[in-house]
This record gives sequence, C-alpha cells and structure tokens, in this order.
Amino acid sequence: MAKLAPSDLAQVLSKLPKQDFSTDVIVGFETSDDAGVFRISDTLALVQTVDFFTPIADEPEVYGQIAAINSLNDVYAMGGTPVSALSIVCYPQKGDWDVLGKILLGGQRAMNEENVVVIGGHSVDDQEIKFGYAVTGIIHPGKVVKNSGAKVGDVLVLTKSIGTGVISTGIKFQKASKKAVRAAMKTMTTSAVVASKIMQEIGASSCTDITGFGLLGHAFELAKASGVTLTINSKRVPLLPDVLELIGQKMLTRGDKNNRAYAGDTVVFAEDVSKEMQSALFDPQTAGGLLISLEENKAKHMIKEVEGAKIIGRVKGFSEKLIEVL
Repeated sequence: MAKLAPSDLAQVLSKLPKQDFSTDVIVGFETSDDAGVFRISDTLALVQTVDFFTPIADEPEVYGQIAAINSLNDVYAMGGTPVSALSIVCYPQKGDWDVLGKILLGGQRAMNEENVVVIGGHSVDDQEIKFGYAVTGIIHPGKVVKNSGAKVGDVLVLTKSIGTGVISTGIKFQKASKKAVRAAMKTMTTSAVVASKIMQEIGASSCTDITGFGLLGHAFELAKASGVTLTINSKRVPLLPDVLELIGQKMLTRGDKNNRAYAGDTVVFAEDVSKEMQSALFDPQTAGGLLISLEENKAKHMIKEVEGAKIIGRVKGFSEKLIEVL
C-alpha cells in the first residue's frame, strides 16, 4: 500500500486552520516531522505517531514485527522512549483467523521486546489486509530531536541501507534474490532504539526517519524545516543487495514518481549520478534508518556503535537548492 502522494497531502494540510489555542504543542504537523510532541509538564512530554500498511512479508509474524518496528521508529526519531501502543487492524471477515493471530503475535512480541505494552486497538472488516500501530512515547520537553535543527557544518549519518521498496517489488514479481530478500527483512526488523539512545547521549542537532517518502523526500523535509542545504554523496549511501540491478529491471513502486514530484526542483543531481541511483534515493522505505545531522566529532561514536551507520553528506548554508546530490 503506497502512501498518498506527499505533494498532494501537503497541499491539503496547508489549508487546515492553525491550532493556536494551545501553547503546549512542541511539534505539530507543520514541519512534516516524524511524530507529534505535546507538553504535559515542565519535565514530561508525549510523543505520538501512527502508521499501518499492507503485508510486506510472506510470513504473518514477520509482517507484524515489521509493522511494529516501523511504528516505533517514528518515536525513536524524535529521541523519545515508546511506552504504549494501540493496534490498527484491517482484515476480511471471512479471512483466516490463525493468520491474523500470527500477525498480532509478531507485532506484540516486537513491541514487548522494546518494553512497549500493547493496550488495545481497533479493527474493521476490509478485503485488503492492513496492520500497524498508534504509538505513544515520552520525552523531556527540552530533549526533543526535531527535523528542524540541522546546523551548518554538521555531517549527515544514515543508520541503515536503503532499497526495501525496490526489493519488495522484486519479491512481488519473483525477481528478487534470496540474498536481497534476507537483507531487506533483516533491516526492516531492526529497531532504531540503539541509534536513538546514542543520538540523545551525544546530542544530535536534527533527525528524521526514512520511510515512505524515501531518503531524498525526508531529507527534503529536514532541509526545508532547518533552512539549510544538504549535500549528499551518492557513492557513500549504503544500498541493500541487488537494488540497482532490480531498478534496471523496472522494479519500482509508485512512490518513485510521487517522491520525485514532492521534492521537485529543490533537488539537483551531478551529471555522473545514474538514473538507477536517483531512483534508489527516492525509493520509499519501510522501517528505514534514521538520517541524523550532528557535529562531525560526534559522528565517529555513532558509526562505531550503530551497525551499518555511514556518513553520507554534510550540511551547508542554504543555496539555490535544498539538496545537492554528488
């Protein structure tokens, strides 16, 4: 299930009236951040998010696990600690109830492993299966990591390889290799908890979760919110196995087109960046990595402690484009 086109969604959201009756909203939807943050007291704020999607794995338990990790990562991207979750289930009334049970089990196990309790949920009769969670986390109001804090001189660290959208399409058309499938499943079931904790410990400037809008779509939101230009070295961006080959076979999702339209002409590519690599950078991700902006001397610790994390670019003062891909 593809997300609504981000450019269309942005137009709709921009027309909603401002909710200025509360001074306790720390992060709303205006900057397209990963989760909302609402102040409860001087020392406590809630981090809230919701996400659900159609099956992305053949095994029901793995699908449930991925859905849980995907939802939790939005809280982790804000630097928060998830504490509770509500499940969202769309399932056919005449479907196999054992399959639904395994989906719920996989999700609950993943939540419980992160010390998050599933306290309820909601279900509807739907011929197309969809599953996910609304997650609530907590954080100190002064420690929220927003997508609007990137500073000139920071480096950009990406904590996971990209390409899950392409590989998922490859699975659908029986084009993906076993190696690619294993790698995609591993990355989608890997939590961002370690990266989030280290990000808080060392003091990151900014962060965003790479999901449906792809690396460049979410990088665009970070750059726009921060008022800076991001320089991304495409040669340093880690890719899952066979991604460029699968793109060459046209294993693309609808998100490729939608995400290109979203970032629009705010992105410029160097001449030697291949069309396949451009598509990889726009590829929508599920349970993707964190894109973290932080001082260069802090990045070494992040890379050492987070498996697969790589420096992929830098932050500079705003120029003509929000993103420059080299």
